[in-house]
Amino acid sequence: MMPMQPIKVAIADDHALFRKGLFEILSGFPEIEPMMEASTGKELLEKIMVARTRPEVCILDINMPVMNGYDTAKAIREKYKKIKLLALSMYDNEENIIKMLRSGAHGYVLKDVEPNQLRDAIVSIYQDGYYHSDLITNNILRESKNPGEPVLALTEKELNFLKHSCTDLTYKEIAEQMGLSHRTVEGYRDSLFEKLNVRSRTGLALYAVKNGLVAIY
Repeated sequence: MMPMQPIKVAIADDHALFRKGLFEILSGFPEIEPMMEASTGKELLEKIMVARTRPEVCILDINMPVMNGYDTAKAIREKYKKIKLLALSMYDNEENIIKMLRSGAHGYVLKDVEPNQLRDAIVSIYQDGYYHSDLITNNILRESKNPGEPVLALTEKELNFLKHSCTDLTYKEIAEQMGLSHRTVEGYRDSLFEKLNVRSRTGLALYAVKNGLVAIY
């Protein structure tokens, strides 16, 4: 279901050509109203502070000068809790994605995303609170929509492993931290993949963040 009023969107990216092109693309969707752009996170925060109308969704590049996407996300989540955040990056490695989620982002997409998929991500974040892309199934979305609701039955070891998965530790380092063998840790990973119906470490992290199992920085 599309929103009754256009979603007000802000864009922060230090590449002017990309930023302005994105602004034009989003202007073509009736359900979206791009209303603010900035070249750094600091500039975006300054514009939000003095704006008569605040954006409802902010699209954040991760690598920006002065103030990167991680710090920008943390600052916006701290000051403007109602604003939803979508990370837009050229990097698809799990370390960056998990770090961005823990910094407060509600979802992420890559910069080579199709315009219609970007529109869908913005609408999903605005309406549902998160954009799960193909990392999270609808089952996980249903299980984790309501913070504070009981989460799936996990063992103490599985919960401990899940929390470690939201860090930048490798699986080998997680095994060392937990005092377990690498094979045992892989067993916990595979078990959680099946229980939570996810296919990646990013999926585990998003589940943990959405259910309050790990703290957002």
